[in-house]
Amino acid sequence: MPIPDLLRHNLRLPVIGSPMFIVSSPQLVIEQCKAGIVGSFPALNARPAPALEQWLVQIRGELDAFQREHPDRRVAPFAVNQIVHSSNDRLEHDVGLCRKHRVPIQITSLRAPDVVVEAAHSYGGLVFHDVTNVKHARRALQAGVDGLILVCAGAGGHAGSLSPFALVSAVREFYDGTIILSGAIANGSAVLAAQAMGADLAYMGTRFIASREANASDAYKQAIVDSGAEDIVYSNLFTGVHGNYLRSSIVAAGLDPDALPEADKSKMNFGGGGSTRSKVWRDIWGSGQSVAAIHDILPAAAIVERLEAEYLAARQKLQQGAPDWSAAR
Repeated sequence: MPIPDLLRHNLRLPVIGSPMFIVSSPQLVIEQCKAGIVGSFPALNARPAPALEQWLVQIRGELDAFQREHPDRRVAPFAVNQIVHSSNDRLEHDVGLCRKHRVPIQITSLRAPDVVVEAAHSYGGLVFHDVTNVKHARRALQAGVDGLILVCAGAGGHAGSLSPFALVSAVREFYDGTIILSGAIANGSAVLAAQAMGADLAYMGTRFIASREANASDAYKQAIVDSGAEDIVYSNLFTGVHGNYLRSSIVAAGLDPDALPEADKSKMNFGGGGSTRSKVWRDIWGSGQSVAAIHDILPAAAIVERLEAEYLAARQKLQQGAPDWSAAR
């Protein structure tokens, strides 16, 4: 499957660090890119709105300086996430700044990203769009996106309910372009598995919450380490869109994670607390089922180094240890 040259020639691993509300800071993005994977952040993390330009200048400046100092290193491009929804009154402002600063990749979420595609393509930027089903995938392709992010069951934050096996296969029926797969990916063997089932790159968020650079509380990071897959709760209560959250944070907010009501989808809210007193992302912590494979808090660079070692080991194991089933016939 074709991968844009921007990624093919500048990545150490086929991985994009997903944008996480509040958690993704400039320093995390910079360290991910320096380590050789795409780092990203939601534009709405930069507050107030003028701070976004400061962030873009900082990230670009530090990455350019690092590349000059290390000309032989693969320094990955960075990405900015845009929420394409009527509740985001900053969209036009933020897209305009990304256009001004020629942000290499824009990641779009929720509604069809026509306006973002037009702006990014005007300077040669790429647009990847989050989708959870075939219908949304087809609509995003009509808008002219450069790749699809398939957000499957088990992914952190706003996640779909389809198995990655099912959604990748369904999308590959009509699309041979770049697919980025999201859904409980936390180690190098899972990155290789994503490629084996037909994706081009893996999309990883939860693993980087438990990083030194993440803008998350120590309690949040430790909860990631201490939790298992069974501690993830899937609910639409907090924003109006279904997502995965840590059970312990829901309990701490005084709610029963086993008896959460359904939210009114017509009142989607992506910056506040939804229909609860506790604020989503700040108090109700997003997380994917990949917590089962996360056991420590490390610098982002060390996480990427481990991912590479795991990825190469998994590939070698398959090449050397897989039985020749064809010979058994």
